[in-house]
Amino acid sequence: MPELPEVERATRLLNHIGAGKQIVKVETTEDALMYSGVTHTEFAEALTGRKMVRAHRYGKVFYIELDGAGKYPVMHFGMTGMLHVKGQLPLHYREAPSNDATVPEWPPRWMKFILHFIDPDNGQTTEIAFRDARRLGRIRLCIYPRSEPPISGLGFDPIHSMPTFTQFADLVDQRRGATIKALLLDQSFSAGVGNWVADEVLYHARIHPEQRCNALSQCQKQALHEKIVYVCETATAVNADDSQFPEDWLFRHRWGKGSKRKNQTVLTLPSGQPATIKWITVGGRTTAYVSELQVLPGSSTAATAKVQSSGDIGDEPPRPFPNEIIRTPKRRRKNDQIVDAGEVEMPSVASRKSVRRLRNRK
Repeated sequence: MPELPEVERATRLLNHIGAGKQIVKVETTEDALMYSGVTHTEFAEALTGRKMVRAHRYGKVFYIELDGAGKYPVMHFGMTGMLHVKGQLPLHYREAPSNDATVPEWPPRWMKFILHFIDPDNGQTTEIAFRDARRLGRIRLCIYPRSEPPISGLGFDPIHSMPTFTQFADLVDQRRGATIKALLLDQSFSAGVGNWVADEVLYHARIHPEQRCNALSQCQKQALHEKIVYVCETATAVNADDSQFPEDWLFRHRWGKGSKRKNQTVLTLPSGQPATIKWITVGGRTTAYVSELQVLPGSSTAATAKVQSSGDIGDEPPRPFPNEIIRTPKRRRKNDQIVDAGEVEMPSVASRKSVRRLRNRK
């Protein structure tokens, strides 16, 4: 899922392509799930003919400032959203695999809209598409993006509005019962921090992801404050190019299993010995940590945590924005009646015993 560094990269690309240029055409595809509070045709009409001033990012949300009166487009990538410039490779969440080095056909698959920018100097047109295969992203129109949902419900941005340590410590103390991993993922606390960024921060801060906020020392809070900034600034400095991330980052070693890991270098401890990367589930999210460096002090919960022996831990659905509903999947009964999986009631133990007694009488 694209997190703060990847969304920052997309924002920079938009500014490089479209800043100061007019949007002469907008192609859209109908998608009532992704277009929130606006139809795809209304979205196109609101943008066509206006000049792009600048793209902005806050957390995982980005928006385009346009000239003149009217609303601004506000976007969120969800889990698989990306920008794609015509004639170039799309921006991938991670480094593109070697078998994906060909430029795709145009318009690209899973396109939700394409902006046509015209250069006032030479009249050339550049096209940039918003793609989303899993349709978990969102596209909106807002008059005041910073003071309207979803941005208005977000916490601090580690790049744009990082609080002082005193303010940060107070915010952590307000969530005393939460695990630190769950707190970092809470977008109303730290906007833009997602699964891999949170794990990276905790790894560098030497804090176990299951540690409760009320058990953190002042030194640990100070380390968190510093490492949130360090990870986000370092990742954005290389434009979210994971091949340029430092070799001692957990990100460089956490992906894949078995043969997929054969070309990866081994993460080492300060002693020079190989580190042990383990996976547990914290707050419903798969979490990577180094057991030798991130120790849960005096707790029995670590022994009962679900340790996952395999799997790619980056492929998880994002949490919804506040007040945003994600529908539960549906299944079919034998008579083809559709049932909402979230509403299926399992029989109680007593009812199952009653059924067995009736069967025995027969």
